[in-house]
Amino acid sequence: MNLRALAAIFAGVLCIAAAADPADRLPDPTQEARARAIFADVRCLVCQNESIDDSEAELAGDLRRIVREQVKAGRSDAQIKGFLTDRYGEFVLMTPAFSWMNLILWGGPFVVVVSGAGLLISRLRSRPGDTEFSPEEAERVRGLSETDAS
Repeated sequence: MNLRALAAIFAGVLCIAAAADPADRLPDPTQEARARAIFADVRCLVCQNESIDDSEAELAGDLRRIVREQVKAGRSDAQIKGFLTDRYGEFVLMTPAFSWMNLILWGGPFVVVVSGAGLLISRLRSRPGDTEFSPEEAERVRGLSETDAS
């Protein structure tokens, strides 16, 4: 493949990516870049594992329009994310804000593992140690080993 063909393919891919939703794009490139950065941190509520920037769902398109309107109105990133969270819940953010409930959800498994390890160690330490055989048991073991040898 020669260099011209490779350049043509690359240009075609860029044109397709740039033409995803040209009617909705903001005229100011700075505002559009800011909106695109917010898109990457907002989850598509239909797809759930994709940002609205990557999703082709109709709801993702609506969320992109909302974000662009908010950016155009001059609202800050925090205000836009606050608006979306008030409307759709904290799940809409790909990276949720710090809160005590999130700390419990993220820290809970570690607490369970550490508690289980502590319980296991305490149970292993509290079990009775090995005891010596009584004279009768020692004699019985010797008798068994002698009969096995013969």
